[in-house]
Amino acid sequence: MAMRIFSGIQPTGELHIGNYFGAIQRWVELQHGNDTIYSIVDYHALTNEDTVPAELRTARRELALDLLACGINPERSILYLQSDVPEHAELCWILGCVASYGDLTRMTQFKEKAARQEFVNGGLFYYPVLQAADILLYKADHVPVGEDQVQHLEEARRIARRFNSRFGETFPEPEPILGEGARIMSLADPERKMSKSAGPEHYIGLMEPEESIRRKVRSAVTDVGLTPSQEMSPGVANLFALLELVAPREVVEGFRRDHAAGKLLYRDLKEALFTHLMAALRPVRERRAKLVSRGDVDEVLAHGAERARAIARETMREVRARVGLD
Repeated sequence: MAMRIFSGIQPTGELHIGNYFGAIQRWVELQHGNDTIYSIVDYHALTNEDTVPAELRTARRELALDLLACGINPERSILYLQSDVPEHAELCWILGCVASYGDLTRMTQFKEKAARQEFVNGGLFYYPVLQAADILLYKADHVPVGEDQVQHLEEARRIARRFNSRFGETFPEPEPILGEGARIMSLADPERKMSKSAGPEHYIGLMEPEESIRRKVRSAVTDVGLTPSQEMSPGVANLFALLELVAPREVVEGFRRDHAAGKLLYRDLKEALFTHLMAALRPVRERRAKLVSRGDVDEVLAHGAERARAIARETMREVRARVGLD
């Protein structure tokens, strides 16, 4: 049975391979046989203290190009800018009136981010309510999420339940799609997840120059030495996890045998990883170059926004009637 699936991604700079292998590939796969809605959530990006208006405008367009190059098909999915559908903000306010203040204070991501910032804006606190509005506006019944977003999805389910209890059955309680998305760690610090916020040495950009990628792979953290049957360190395990995503099984198994025998040369493992990684990324880069030359990304986003608003208007017509605003 086809599912209605919603997911969103912030326009905070270029995609990295952690995004690609951990989430975007799954988005592409979910397009087949499902009703998929993917949003570039630029309202959410405003919660970042260092957001620069000119950079945000550019980042939204660049992210759209990246997503299309990765395989998001605007004929199969709705791809749009969140801010082009103002119903997100309207529903956010209404849902905020049934959300629990206590629940919001317990959001782990809010507490972690607030602890790192001198100024904590209200949008950061209200983030889970807007996220709930993003999902419920389209009555999505499934949401692909990583481990760090499960708590927010649970909050969306609670908000839907409270609204339905108070105003009548309106929203489905969205279920998570946890799946097997790869968890890619930093090559420079394999104890932490790959992220742009940690600095350029901690991630590999999807469109990053090849020489820069080669340098980062060559300098990836491994072990000082190797003995037979030695347990893999986090750095070596991360290299193998990446290799499994891009290389044939026999290549990976060969390196695993060498590691078990204490004969693995890390430079050979890294060279193989670089070679197969670039083989996987080049088609994405080539598609992006064609999209740039075609120059119709703005039209694609505008068409996506039209389709998204058609659904959003219907939802808000029902919501406004239920709460007494119409």
